[in-house]
This record gives sequence, structure tokens and C-alpha cells, in this order.
Amino acid sequence: MAGPRFSTARDLFAAFPSAERDISAAVTEEATLPFLQRLRRSETPEDAVSFLSYALGRREAVWWAAQSVRLLCRIAAGQEDAPLQAAESWVRDPDDLRRREALRLGMTGNQRLATPWVALAAGWVGGNIGPSAQAIVQPTPEMTPKAVRTAILVALATVTARDRSSRLQACIDIGIPLMDRGER
Repeated sequence: MAGPRFSTARDLFAAFPSAERDISAAVTEEATLPFLQRLRRSETPEDAVSFLSYALGRREAVWWAAQSVRLLCRIAAGQEDAPLQAAESWVRDPDDLRRREALRLGMTGNQRLATPWVALAAGWVGGNIGPSAQAIVQPTPEMTPKAVRTAILVALATVTARDRSSRLQACIDIGIPLMDRGER
């Protein structure tokens, strides 16, 4: 196994300064996995979702967001949801046409729902995100993690209070093994 993208929590925060606004825990020299485990047991386990969103490689993060949104919103595999399917299609075959389609569906979808945010996460992984080939706009590195975080937290808001903790922990469980597969 390759190991996590970041050795310590501080390394992640150095790579993504915006993570400090999204995660309430103090920056430490702690290794990423123990830091993540501490976040999931904290009074704000949503911080673990935020941390994972930044810690995972872009492709892994989009896959994790798709699986987490399916779990939280109870969307069965194959169920019709164009933004979610576009993001999953990009994960399976990350070519630019699939990425642009996910971006289009994310931009035109109802962003009060979780699935357009999953599509935006895929659409913002790289390449031109401008409205045309002539209007070239490059995504910033934090755009995909922020969209992943938003997708999962929006989906989590649909879960009953009774199920919230267990379903949030299940989402974190889906993401942890992916930490060792992210791109460098």
C-alpha cells in the first residue's frame, strides 16, 4: 500500500489552508489516521468528514462522496439521479467528457440537494471549468474537497436525529480505507 497522501494533520492543513475554516480542531503534528479517529469521536464528528474530504485523493474523494450520499439519502445503486450517476461515471472512467458532463449537471442542479455537489466534486477535479473552451478557468485545489464535504453534510441533514450518529460513522468507515489509495 502506498500510505496516506499526508503524513500528519499539519501537512494536510499546510496543503489546504481552507481546511482550517472547515475543521474546528486545532492543527497538530499527529499522524493523519489517529487525528481522523480523534475527530470522529469528538463532539463534532462532522470534522472527520471535512478532514477526509481533504485527505483523500480527488478520485477517491468523489467516489466516497457518491457512496456516502447514497447511504445517507438511501439512494439504491442504479436509481435514477443524473448528477450522481455522472460523478460515478467519471470515477469509473475519468475522462474529460465525463468530467464536463458532471460539471454541467452539478452547475444546473438544485444545489440545496446533495447529488449536484457530488457532480461538482467530479467536475472540479481539474481541466477547464469555464463555460466554454474560450473561457478557460482552472479549479483551485480546494474546490473538490469543499464540494465533497458539502455533498455529505447536505445529505447528513436529511437523516433523522436518531440515525445521524450511526450513519455518519458508517460514512467515515467507507472513507478510511481510501486514505491509502489517494494520488500524491
